[in-house]
Amino acid sequence: MAKSIKRINLRKGKRRIPKGVIHIQASFNNTIITVTDVRGQVVSWSSAGACGFKGTKKSTPFAAQTAAENAIRTLIDQGMKQAEVMISGPGPGRDTALRAIRRSGVVLSYVRDVTPIPHNGCRPPKKRRV
Repeated sequence: MAKSIKRINLRKGKRRIPKGVIHIQASFNNTIITVTDVRGQVVSWSSAGACGFKGTKKSTPFAAQTAAENAIRTLIDQGMKQAEVMISGPGPGRDTALRAIRRSGVVLSYVRDVTPIPHNGCRPPKKRRV
């Protein structure tokens, strides 16, 4: 008895996503923007390094803005109208990336800072003796 193999064909242009979640990971060295649907499946992503910035230029606000515009361009083609934004990390590009998303025309339902904060977590290293 032959098994029927179910193939899911998901091309980037085919899916219509009315609502999604935009994750901004802003570290000191890079800014990564990931766009997911409501279930958490990645729709598109971009980063300052993927946009062609190298070295210290990756950590600039302009690189974060370019990465955000890149990630959102594919979203608008897929019909995303509404989004939630999760910002994580202390990097220099977090505000600029959010500003670029605001200008794109996507309606933001809320913006949440999900940076992990330790509540007296790990023990610090021992004091340095010189």
